[in-house]
Amino acid sequence: MIAVPTDLEIRPLGASADLCVELADLLVEVVARNGSVSFMHPLAPEVARAFWERALAAADRGERIVLGAWLDGVLAGTVSLLLDFPPNQPHRGEIAKLMTRPDLRGRGIAAALVREAERVAIEHRRTLLVLDTATDGGASTLYESLGFTLTGEIPDFALTPHGVLTGTRIYWKRIGARPSHSGVDR
Repeated sequence: MIAVPTDLEIRPLGASADLCVELADLLVEVVARNGSVSFMHPLAPEVARAFWERALAAADRGERIVLGAWLDGVLAGTVSLLLDFPPNQPHRGEIAKLMTRPDLRGRGIAAALVREAERVAIEHRRTLLVLDTATDGGASTLYESLGFTLTGEIPDFALTPHGVLTGTRIYWKRIGARPSHSGVDR
């Protein structure tokens, strides 16, 4: 197990112009390094900023939680916990857009972000987390080390940022207490 830096600070993020610039810079850097987070390279900074403006506005509405990790005053990484699901899925959350600054990888930052997302999900009464990661260059090893279960793989699911087809692996993990059943007995 990799030790997390003791001075790592993780906190939820809200809308802020300065923060959008920092997050956009991180997103552009991750995509340039072939991080498969739904964008193609080269990613224009204004496109990245617009994404984060929408994401942080959704966080302010309670539809998601965006967590940021700071190390020595530098934005080291981020992850989003998606919470906006249909009425028949109030117990579910989704881990999305896990990114760590490439020069800070291997220090336990991504694992700390996912653990914090799990803790926050439990606070929001979520008992099931799902996520997907690219087959090529994705974070399967990390997610499996954190107890996520591989459901399966879909081949040729998306393009990598540099234009190569890759599959995606779908994972799930139960967290917190099991949901109680309410409503009609079956």
